[in-house]
Amino acid sequence: MSLAINTTTPEGIVLAADSRQSYRNRKGMARIGSDNAFKVFEINRRIGAAVTGMAFLSEDGVLKNISKFLSEFGQKSGVENLGVLEVANGLHNLFSKKYDWEKRLESLPKKVEADLKRQGLEILKIEKKGHFIEFTFKDKNGKEQQGRAGVDSINILVGGYDEDGSHKVYTIRIPGKVEKKRDSQERGKEYGASWIGQMDVVSRIVLGWDGRISNVKFVKEAVQKYSQEEVNKQLRNLEYSIQWGTMTLQDAVDFCVLMIQTTSAIQRFSDGIKASPGAIPGVGGPVDVAVITPEKGFVWVTKKNLKVGENEIDLDNFPSLPSQKPKKKRTRKPMPK
Repeated sequence: MSLAINTTTPEGIVLAADSRQSYRNRKGMARIGSDNAFKVFEINRRIGAAVTGMAFLSEDGVLKNISKFLSEFGQKSGVENLGVLEVANGLHNLFSKKYDWEKRLESLPKKVEADLKRQGLEILKIEKKGHFIEFTFKDKNGKEQQGRAGVDSINILVGGYDEDGSHKVYTIRIPGKVEKKRDSQERGKEYGASWIGQMDVVSRIVLGWDGRISNVKFVKEAVQKYSQEEVNKQLRNLEYSIQWGTMTLQDAVDFCVLMIQTTSAIQRFSDGIKASPGAIPGVGGPVDVAVITPEKGFVWVTKKNLKVGENEIDLDNFPSLPSQKPKKKRTRKPMPK
């Protein structure tokens, strides 16, 4: 699943992600496939993206890495001139077409039904709601319970600067929508941090809780008594007070790396939570970090290379073979003042 984080400060934007790639084999078991996957990408000189979720998509009947499609998007004609929202919408359209999530969602009710029957549970209702399947069943004590299931998702963070120098950050979820997270021209949304993927650890650290709190009995009762809006308002009092608007770019880099490394460490020593045991350690491997600033644009802080022992090879510094179509070189124009 992985973890990707963006932190936006007055000095610039940070995008960071781990390198672990996991998948489910034919028996449905989760496995770690690699600790060397790329999750952070330069889209154009002003905009970057980070991805978590599904690792592979089928193209012409062959499974291909998500990174291939993101890299190809960045090489398309005209992408250099796109704004942040245009890039976000373009990626949403691209992966919505390539990912046959509707077909997977159609087959999900039968899988849920088979799983409940295998556990000897009585099924009361299974219905499709939006991008999810909601179901009601009786547990072995005869008590009515509710559940929710969905297909694997593709999650993308897109951040950067428009030609006029303003900055924006969006999250993309497929299936799902494009959502604005940061906007230098909108009061209260200028600076802050956003994360996608396996975000329970960073949510607990920064917010004081993660989304699974809604499954706790007394929280459900509080929602019924006071409303979801009021419960969320009270929970927000647990969030750490972090001054994103005065944070330096180096501090933003440190924060992103710390959250990813802490998540990896917690996953090493834990196996889910008591209410829901069993979880794959989906965050691991080197942390790739890029910054985007108004003056310099997209710049790598750290990016893994091919290596044997201590010897590293950066393929970006090697020319293409004469028989091959040379990789299009981007000329870096001065960033707008």
